Amino acid sequence: MSKIINNEEKMLHGELYKVDENLENQMKKRQLIINELNLNKDLTKEKKIEIYNKLFGSYGKNFVLNPPFYCDYGKHIYMGDDVYINYDCIFLDVAPIKIGNRVFIAPRVSLYTAGHPIDKDIRNEYLEFGKPITIGDDVWIGGNVVINPGVTIGNNVVIGSGSVVTKDIPSDVVALGNPCKVLRKITEEDHLYWQNLKQKYYE
Repeated sequence: MSKIINNEEKMLHGELYKVDENLENQMKKRQLIINELNLNKDLTKEKKIEIYNKLFGSYGKNFVLNPPFYCDYGKHIYMGDDVYINYDCIFLDVAPIKIGNRVFIAPRVSLYTAGHPIDKDIRNEYLEFGKPITIGDDVWIGGNVVINPGVTIGNNVVIGSGSVVTKDIPSDVVALGNPCKVLRKITEEDHLYWQNLKQKYYE
């Protein structure tokens, strides 16, 4: 097995690394792309697609992003179909961020893959690390939620507003709080309740 020698490889493999000139230059280039997205209110659909293609690792059909939006690299963010990202979100993608299909992300949600050592001496050497964040399908993340490094969220999950997610969340649950914990399962009763409301008021 070949030894990992450069800081970008160390970063993506979850090892301690330092932000060197190469990584700084990548972030500066991404910042120019992000500024183009955030500072121009009248972008055409075609121009948005051009920016998304330059910014993200991948994204699926029916992608919607309401600027402003902030990230470190962008190219480590991978999204499925029907992803909606509302205003003022921050994705620190020093490690991969993988988002499934039909994911709704409310305003001011922060996904932080970046971490710093607890030991002050190591931290003060500007060493840091990253751990990936994975979000499954059919997830709704409420406003002002913080998701910490290394967290995996399952499928069909609702995360309540203001939660700080420090540990994995299983599928088919409502979870909330600081630290975020499972409140209850999502059941067939939930499905029937919302189907009945739709028939009553919408159809």
